[in-house]
Amino acid sequence: MKFIKRLFKILFLLIFTAALAAGGAVVYKVYPLYEEYSQEAEEAVQDSNTNTFKKNLTSYLYDDQGNLLTELSGNGSKIYLSFEEIPENVVNAFIAIEDRTFWEHKGIDPKAIVRVGLEYVTSMGRKVHGASTITQQLVRNVFITKEVTLERKVKEICYALEMEKKYPKEEIMEFYVNNIYFANNCYGIEAAAEFYFGKSAKELSLNETAYLCAIPNSPSYYDPLKNSGNAIPRRDKVLKDMQETGLITQTQYMQALREDIVLNVKEPAEIKDYETTYAIDCSIRSLMKLDGFLFRYHFADMEDYNFYMETYSQAYERLRGELYTGGYTIQTTLNKEKQELLQESIDEVLAFDEETEENGQYSLQGASTLINNETGKVEAIVGGRTQSSSTYTLNRAYQSFRQPGSSIKPLIVYLPALERGYTDRSILQNIDVDRAKEHPEKVLEMSGTRMTLRSAVENSKNGTAWQLFCEITPEAGLSYLENMNFARVVPDDFYPAASLGGFTYGTTTLEMANAYSCIANKGVFQQADCIVSIVDKYGVELYEPWETRQVYISEQTELMIDILKGVIEKGTAKKMHWESPVEAAGKTGTTNNSRDGWFAGITPDYAMAVWVGYDLPRQLDQLSGGTYPAQIWKNSMEVLVAGTEHETFALQTETGGGGEKYYPGRDGSEVLSPGYTVQNYRDDHALADRIDALLSQMSQETDPSLRASCYAQAKALTEEIYGQKLKASYRQKLEEASV
Repeated sequence: MKFIKRLFKILFLLIFTAALAAGGAVVYKVYPLYEEYSQEAEEAVQDSNTNTFKKNLTSYLYDDQGNLLTELSGNGSKIYLSFEEIPENVVNAFIAIEDRTFWEHKGIDPKAIVRVGLEYVTSMGRKVHGASTITQQLVRNVFITKEVTLERKVKEICYALEMEKKYPKEEIMEFYVNNIYFANNCYGIEAAAEFYFGKSAKELSLNETAYLCAIPNSPSYYDPLKNSGNAIPRRDKVLKDMQETGLITQTQYMQALREDIVLNVKEPAEIKDYETTYAIDCSIRSLMKLDGFLFRYHFADMEDYNFYMETYSQAYERLRGELYTGGYTIQTTLNKEKQELLQESIDEVLAFDEETEENGQYSLQGASTLINNETGKVEAIVGGRTQSSSTYTLNRAYQSFRQPGSSIKPLIVYLPALERGYTDRSILQNIDVDRAKEHPEKVLEMSGTRMTLRSAVENSKNGTAWQLFCEITPEAGLSYLENMNFARVVPDDFYPAASLGGFTYGTTTLEMANAYSCIANKGVFQQADCIVSIVDKYGVELYEPWETRQVYISEQTELMIDILKGVIEKGTAKKMHWESPVEAAGKTGTTNNSRDGWFAGITPDYAMAVWVGYDLPRQLDQLSGGTYPAQIWKNSMEVLVAGTEHETFALQTETGGGGEKYYPGRDGSEVLSPGYTVQNYRDDHALADRIDALLSQMSQETDPSLRASCYAQAKALTEEIYGQKLKASYRQKLEEASV
């Protein structure tokens, strides 16, 4: 017994010591942040007034000529309720479920903050959740971003303390109830009551009040329209907490539990044109970026991917509400004439098929996206055929992910191969893909019809792509897509089938046009959008352009452009008969059983990708990338490039020989040292350039998953270096970079 008592005493001392150490660590890290943000919070709160906390302002979106695309307004009422007008049950519900000491505390809950601080230390910085009073939630919604970090938590505390100094509790509760988000572009209890139940907040029953007050905890998860049943258990908890705190009686509690929720939803105004829906999407994503959301494109496993998508959806939905009610003025690069041109091209080429679905939508569909290579901006985007007698459903150009077929090969197989020392004259083996699937361990040993890399691309040979992709490895090949922000590249895609466009989800015409524009821009990637300006209700410019990064080696993109010109001139796209004096390069794509057809191509000024297929994939006779998609692309592009200044691609390196940046003018077969030629030197230093670019990007990257992707790609490239001294040098660089 003495031993047990002694053991417990030792354990207590250890736990107490650890708690003190953890507390000290938190104080050491937090205090400088508190000092930094206290003054900022004081000034911002002192400058605030009632209007600072009002939502439900109208936002306006404009095209490139200043013409109004649309007005965006929140759903439900725009009436602002004073504290006296807010129903007592609403106040009590939020007090019970969110902040039971609201009327007593000074803006923060010290005990809860200590608990979160300890969790932050013991979780190695991974947990910074919880402990937010109603005042903290209010300032997080109004003054600061929603990113969950220790820095944001400290800022939140500073602002909350200042709020409680300036405003009485009743006003803080008033601001909170009118500001909180209830999903579906509803801010404030009055807007939520009118939108979901068709009545004023003062007419809500206790049951209905608790149901609505359950939503703000996670608006996406508790969304009454998308997840109608999810909020019921949360409603029950709200009622239980109200009963436990004495804010309602046991009788009221039991009666409310027995009542059903009967929604009377006000149908929102529907937006039916493709350019507007895309402009809205770009605006929301820009607001997410400004709000501190961390976009990710590399995932450890499918569980990691699914968790990220849930987080993404919640942030997207919340910032959608902000867009619809924040009073923004947004300028875009969308052009009416180019939009009409792309739409007419799709409508005319697919007019032969008039089959429709039950909802009136055409069964056979198409989508296309046009990007200006110089600006990196989307100028037109079409998500389907023109419908005159049915309801708009989705914008397929950025919302519908489809298998890309062979149009993906240049991005993940052939350009990576060129960066690893291959040239357009390299001899490849067109192996039997079925046999390769049966014997994956022997793929690199298999042989087939011999052909050059150039010919393999022009004629879209699957066997060459399969074997080459296995040699490069799926991890290295797909890292290029991750580096170009392809949203649905998931861990389940890292297999040889991806070389032929076999993905779990696939890609969109927006992503494909963006990637081919990267090739046209000599390997420099910029996330495409259509926004040039976002001005808030105070007249402050907010828009921040997306980052650019070097994804491919510029010399190799120039060679790839030359190869892709051959696809149009004599390869799988030759039947579209491109006769313009303006040079064009591109790649066809066709999936199994002709279910999806693609053409992604570039001219010096534009990048454009086209998809044709059915929403529910099925075979279409005569469909291939070289038929309907290529024809749509040609019909649009011929008009777009007529009279353009640039008729040829500005290629600096010699095509057909891999480029001569190093030892220019010297024959590649010249021996520099035993077993090492000029061409070996050129290939090695092209790889070194790519590795240096990745290491530079890695040093600036804040997203751990993208840092890991850069490191993995740099490591794979290092092992491709032929010269042992140079390889050893870059192995050392990688080791230093990983520390």
